[in-house]
Amino acid sequence: MLRPHTARTLGLVLAALLCFAASPPERQRGLSWVAGRTEVTARDFEPLVDLGVNWIVQTPFGWQQGLDSPEVRSATGDGIWWGESDAGLERTARLARERGIHTLLKPHLWVRGAETGVWRGDIAMRSDEDWRRWFTSYERFILHYAELAERVGIEALAVGTELHTAVVERPADWRRLIARARGVYSGRLTYSANWYREFSEVSFWDDLDWIGIQAYFPLAAGERPTVEELIEGWRPHLAQIEELHDRVGKPVVFTEIGYRSTADAAIEPWRWPRRGRGGQVEAVDLEVQSRCYEAFFRAVWPRPWLAGAYFWKWYPSGGPGAGDPDFTPQGKPALEVLRRAFRGEPPAPGL
Repeated sequence: MLRPHTARTLGLVLAALLCFAASPPERQRGLSWVAGRTEVTARDFEPLVDLGVNWIVQTPFGWQQGLDSPEVRSATGDGIWWGESDAGLERTARLARERGIHTLLKPHLWVRGAETGVWRGDIAMRSDEDWRRWFTSYERFILHYAELAERVGIEALAVGTELHTAVVERPADWRRLIARARGVYSGRLTYSANWYREFSEVSFWDDLDWIGIQAYFPLAAGERPTVEELIEGWRPHLAQIEELHDRVGKPVVFTEIGYRSTADAAIEPWRWPRRGRGGQVEAVDLEVQSRCYEAFFRAVWPRPWLAGAYFWKWYPSGGPGAGDPDFTPQGKPALEVLRRAFRGEPPAPGL
């Protein structure tokens, strides 16, 4: 007779094997595309085709002077990287479509001071009048990209990303914004909620097509966890997500998920790599990143409510390489885990 833990583990592995063998064709097998300084070419998409990728995220930015500033400034042309410009977004989406790859357009806000810990989720106005000004400005920002997405034929759009306080305090404003976006855009809409509390506190999921989650859930308390420990770490988070899915009745998309190449990657997955003076970086651990990917594809990917996931991040130029703790799987063992899962192949022996 199998012990309960062993039986549970075998059940997860069996579910994963079935999923690898027959992933539904509509599942979003995604990567977060890093905007480059220079134009991309059709050749830049060949590695994605090899991986079995069928969606990418593109991320243009709006800029805000402070957490209580009621003005959102769009950046669409000169002075930004080519890949974040309107022309860059459009060309990237068209080249992707030529290779059978769809696009989720996911605008972000960058608040002054973000590099020192200021977070967009804390954006909050000092008065109702300032909130009205902020939403007028933010609506202009989002509708610009809704119109671009409609014109270019981009298949999905996020109306916001990790704006927790604004979401909780002003739900009626969000519903109006979503209605206006639908007035100019005919594709799918989502919102990209932070993993910490926000995704369960959004009150307007019923107005959207997908529940979007930035899925940087902590999975371990210590360094170098095993795959089995990581799978167990997913358990409480999956229960929360499933409860939300059952209540709202909408598919879930992990609009962003990723892991650094470090021993502590599963403790605080959202944290950027530490870099010291002279560009010195923290120690690299490629195995932990690979285990985190493997645990995701075994514990989460088979869930019927999951419509897809986008891994952070993919550099069309090739990335910083295996010696850097960056999130990218490029040139690292995690890439093979991703390839097997996205192509519907069984896990590698011993994993």
